[in-house]
Amino acid sequence: MGDPLTSGQKPLRIGLVGAGQISAAYLDTLPRLDGLELTAVADLDPERARATASTVPGARALTLSELYAADEVDLVLNLTVPAAHAEVAHSAIAAGKHVYGEKPLAATAAEGRELLAAAERAGVRVGCAPDTVLGTGVQTARASLDAGEIGTPVAATAFMTTPGHERWHPAPEFYYRPGGGPLLDMGPYYLTALVTLLGPVRRVTGLSSTARATRTVGSGPRAGTEFPVEVATHVTGVLEHAGGALSTLVMSFEVWAAQLPRIEVYGTGGSLSVPDPNGFDGRVRLFRAGEEGWRDLPVSGGYQDASRGYGVADLAGALAGGTAHRASGELALHVLEVMEALLASGETGRAVETTTDCARPAAVPLGARPGES
Repeated sequence: MGDPLTSGQKPLRIGLVGAGQISAAYLDTLPRLDGLELTAVADLDPERARATASTVPGARALTLSELYAADEVDLVLNLTVPAAHAEVAHSAIAAGKHVYGEKPLAATAAEGRELLAAAERAGVRVGCAPDTVLGTGVQTARASLDAGEIGTPVAATAFMTTPGHERWHPAPEFYYRPGGGPLLDMGPYYLTALVTLLGPVRRVTGLSSTARATRTVGSGPRAGTEFPVEVATHVTGVLEHAGGALSTLVMSFEVWAAQLPRIEVYGTGGSLSVPDPNGFDGRVRLFRAGEEGWRDLPVSGGYQDASRGYGVADLAGALAGGTAHRASGELALHVLEVMEALLASGETGRAVETTTDCARPAAVPLGARPGES
């Protein structure tokens, strides 16, 4: 059996829009979650929609308009390309459906604000990836922080460094066009983790650079093809959290090798090493003042054996219980604005204050079922 939600609760019926590569991860997870039922699939390629629907008992392949109008769809799972996120979400909201989408929430923070305002008017919920922060990795670190094991958090670091995706991706151009780059591609994982651990961000100072005007496809049938770089490929900055902690961030497609941690949090009484926020689990390590060396912490928080789709289950359980869901549209909007602020600060050389706010998501207790507080 999967992870049941509230006993006797009707499953949340899901219509999937966008049957591309990322959909496979959700299709693997959803059958394990008893509170969810995939009932419909739509894609711009009707044959791909039919092929995907055929793998799920009871699911139908529909057109987009049919899926939005379908009585057997309560929530639209929006797995389209980022440029289409807002359009699909607005269509779903207009039809009275809840929405859960892949990151980012929208192409811009302005679009994200309009989306959440439309959802509020319609009385529906919006959720958004990443839900990796609901797993045992980040949540064990969260439990340690909440228990005061490193004292008061003072600062944090977050590093994502790679030479660039063109080495392995056969069509990498979109990573180097507006809406791409290391910050918008990978930043949501790191920033969502930082907000989960330390709370929302009040002010941002950033700098950015683009070292090379072109890149070259490194694999596949187009290997050797040169293409232009249109975005910042190295972004660094400092985030001032509402609680006073300062996070230093580096997101780069310009680093060939590094020995940097993924995320570390530094407090008045110790330090905490947090695993890769692009995954659901991983080793959490603690150093406490007065102790000898680092030690591994036992798993003490988070949904166990989680994978992509647990954010949808968390939303379903929260709906049933009348509580706030954790991978929320408000959190995703705040992260999107922080990323925009970092890039804007890099262009102007001035600090940028954020205008959005979000509650620090509730911690996930170890052993909890999706949606439990």
